[in-house]
Amino acid sequence: MKRTGAVVLALVLAAAAWLATFLSIAQEQSGNGRLALVIEIDGAIGPATARHVKDGLATAAERDAEIAILRLNTPGGLVSSTREIIADILASSVPVVGYVAPSGAHAASAGTYILYATHLAAMAPGTNLGAATPVELGSPFPGLPSPSDDNKDGKEGDKTAPPPKDTMSAKATNDAAAFIRSLAELRGRNADWAEKAVREAASLSADAALKERVIDLVARNTPALLEGIDGRDVKGADGKERPLATRDLRVETLEPGWLIRILSVITNPNVAVILMLIGIYGLVFEFSTPGAVAPGVIGLICLLLGLFALDLLPIDYAGLALMLLGIVFLIVEAFNPTIVLGLGGLVAFLLGASMLLRVEAPGFQLSWTVIAIAAAMIFGLTLLTGRYLWRARKIPARIGTQAMRGLPVEILDWSGDAGHVAAQGERWQARGGEGFVPGETVRVTAVDGLTLVVGRPDDDK
Repeated sequence: MKRTGAVVLALVLAAAAWLATFLSIAQEQSGNGRLALVIEIDGAIGPATARHVKDGLATAAERDAEIAILRLNTPGGLVSSTREIIADILASSVPVVGYVAPSGAHAASAGTYILYATHLAAMAPGTNLGAATPVELGSPFPGLPSPSDDNKDGKEGDKTAPPPKDTMSAKATNDAAAFIRSLAELRGRNADWAEKAVREAASLSADAALKERVIDLVARNTPALLEGIDGRDVKGADGKERPLATRDLRVETLEPGWLIRILSVITNPNVAVILMLIGIYGLVFEFSTPGAVAPGVIGLICLLLGLFALDLLPIDYAGLALMLLGIVFLIVEAFNPTIVLGLGGLVAFLLGASMLLRVEAPGFQLSWTVIAIAAAMIFGLTLLTGRYLWRARKIPARIGTQAMRGLPVEILDWSGDAGHVAAQGERWQARGGEGFVPGETVRVTAVDGLTLVVGRPDDDK
């Protein structure tokens, strides 16, 4: 009886433990509004960032989180990706709190637009925001002044920057100013300063932003942020206001998945260009040596990844066409040396690479170092291939009996002055001197029909 009672007691305790674990997991998954999900934007804003924020807000909605905290530390990024993020924030059923952190972080350019779009905005001490002038319509060549750079005749200390002379720059600036003003009016923040950040690239520290009604509070860390926004009313996507209950929320940071990590790497323009080059030359090597397989597989994968990355970026298709034309010229030059095609291909590649991206957004500029190294490697490979082909042209063609003369062969069997030898993986009839033994290596001295005439190397002397 005692043994039976102990077994029953153990089963009851195990069932209770299982039930407690199940209820804990169920409560954690349902959240009951007691979860604060942190989504980090750290670095330049691009397609990978937009995907990460979209997935994060969807996860916050699925888990019924009380709030989603968008922690910002960014120099800016692409306008297209920024607008995607803002559209997701405005449509989110979960209140989004923008938080520029940690100390030393900044929400410049695109980060300012995103902060204005959030339901509540906060900054950590020692952070800043602003400088939201659009820079996507920049110079067609990296490192050269853009059209708006010509407009620098304003006096030092002027509070109002002169209007851009370039029509496209003016249109982009006016559109950006209207966009950020609409966000400011939606969230009840300082719309005049928002427009000033766009037109004059103005910036503010955390304390100054609080005084200017650009943000709602300054919080030194996440617990202070949750305590500071507790009880504040926010207007949801449905237009209804509700108070937040953020005190003692469980904070969880959403880590980006493997797909987003890969996307963040390949959407770097320099990586995309390198992937395309590897892809093209991999296919060239596969076509030149059929059956190698590996160069073709690697090349096709890299080429598709490079094209996929460029499709996500705002590229200039004329620049892409020039790059591809330059590579084709260099490949043709390798197999048919003319010098003209090689130089033309190099020039076309450099011009195309410099024109490839239509943006000067932070983190999305092509590096001249990468362009120069890629061009040098392509040109060097072209010269090396051309050199080998040129040397091969000077070697007289050897076919038929000429190709067999002087070839080393192995004696398979021998009797008297005749026998059989192994030549180029085949069994041949042979005749020659006497005394040859199986396994001995001799040379072909002549070809008589289908019979090889062989002799020892010393016999030629």
